[in-house]
Amino acid sequence: MPEIVLELHEVMKQFRTEVQTLTVLQDISFSVAEGSTLALVGPSGSGKTTLLGLCAGLDLPTSGSITLAGHKVHQLPEDNRAWLRNRYVGFVFQNFQLMHSLTALENVMLPLELRGERQAEKPARELLDRVGLGQRLYHYPAQLSGGEQQRVAVARAFITRPRILFADEPTGNLDEENASRLTDLLFALNRESGTTLVLVTHNADLAARAGRIIQLRGGRIFSDYGAN
Repeated sequence: MPEIVLELHEVMKQFRTEVQTLTVLQDISFSVAEGSTLALVGPSGSGKTTLLGLCAGLDLPTSGSITLAGHKVHQLPEDNRAWLRNRYVGFVFQNFQLMHSLTALENVMLPLELRGERQAEKPARELLDRVGLGQRLYHYPAQLSGGEQQRVAVARAFITRPRILFADEPTGNLDEENASRLTDLLFALNRESGTTLVLVTHNADLAARAGRIIQLRGGRIFSDYGAN
């Protein structure tokens, strides 16, 4: 049996203002096995991105428990959650989030350098070549197309060989051709590395590539296709 890398139990997330309490997620329970692929889908406002942030330890639930790579995320202060993300987690965002003052090569090297690893350049070069950007190593993000920037972001996400990769609308800013290319690349790298992939998407073709699809409606799980 594959190891469970992510587990949520009765998770609730509320946001409080001076005038009201807004419940964004309620009664969310599921687990994700190592090496599997999961798409979180649903209409805008259903809580998908909030849920992804909770899973990754970017925020804390109002109640319930979240266990990531054996660590009880909901009990950890931010410094410990940051350590956990740096050690086990990769991210791909809709808006790329590259460092504009760094070249493509430097952007991909950065996560390893932040870990204190000195041999970052060789694997970064290899990954950029793998995503088809071997000739663009010294270009800055402003000199790259949107599709190229997202491929740099994907290479950066995989450079640390994370146990789990979270992708938030990774094709959202791409045209159909680049979205299809990015989807193929994301799943190919995921298979090669054995990483667990959890993604939020409105792209039906991208969601259909995942082994499991959880649909959210009104902050609750409406359906769960492909679960063991």
